[in-house]
Amino acid sequence: MIGEKDRGGDNPVKAQLARKIASLMRERGLRQIEAAGLFGVKQPDVSKLLRGDFRQFSLERLLRFLVALGQDVEISVRPHVGAAPSLRVD
Repeated sequence: MIGEKDRGGDNPVKAQLARKIASLMRERGLRQIEAAGLFGVKQPDVSKLLRGDFRQFSLERLLRFLVALGQDVEISVRPHVGAAPSLRVD
């Protein structure tokens, strides 16, 4: 479905956020039209998001979608420890 390289460019953070949104929608049995109402967008925009085409969505907007799905969003920055620095969405 949504890969690390999205159609919106090479943006793995957006891809991770979109996967999380899709996962939460599946868990709740939310249809695209319902999610669109919750997010304040049109159903075709939700369809694009779920297909990995999220050029039109900023990181901030994707984070707001997660909040609309009842998620707390926390951004933390820590000193790097280990093999390679990383970006991840839990």
